[in-house]
Amino acid sequence: MAEPRNRYSTVSLLFHWGIAAAVLAQVLLITAHEANEGTRTFISAHKALGLTILVVTLARIGWRLMNPALPLPPGTPGWQRIGARATHVGFYVLLIGLPLGGWAASSAAGRDIDFFGLFNWPLLPLPQSRELAGQFMDAHEAGVKVLYVLLALHVLGALKHHFVDRDNVLHRMIPLIPRRP
Repeated sequence: MAEPRNRYSTVSLLFHWGIAAAVLAQVLLITAHEANEGTRTFISAHKALGLTILVVTLARIGWRLMNPALPLPPGTPGWQRIGARATHVGFYVLLIGLPLGGWAASSAAGRDIDFFGLFNWPLLPLPQSRELAGQFMDAHEAGVKVLYVLLALHVLGALKHHFVDRDNVLHRMIPLIPRRP
């Protein structure tokens, strides 16, 4: 099932936009949690969704290994190619690292992770330590800030391709946008 030449496959689009929607939901869940300090409902959903993002990201990487990314348009400067590659690698590192960091923080704090009411996700075999849990949370929060920067770069790059370069890069991920000749 090789990728079509002029756009990404439906599976690739589902991975991309599904993970994007899940990341947005994570931001909304943590914002709701902070606004409602007395309840654990939002943080519980945040943890479960984070672990879902981890599993789906690993599946996405497997798919990507079998279906390499489409090449950037001819004439794309080398620095932009390197920047695009670094941004995508950064996304994968964070989409794996952030859930692992949250999982590690919960494990070190001895807090169960309720997986959408279905079962308790197993905790990592880490020493019970508030200090260790805090360190994992500090790293988790720093990673989120890096994720925001990468998201901004990713969106700005896509918009640059569409409005400045006037190529079909954005069409490949949003097929509703008409293909340019």
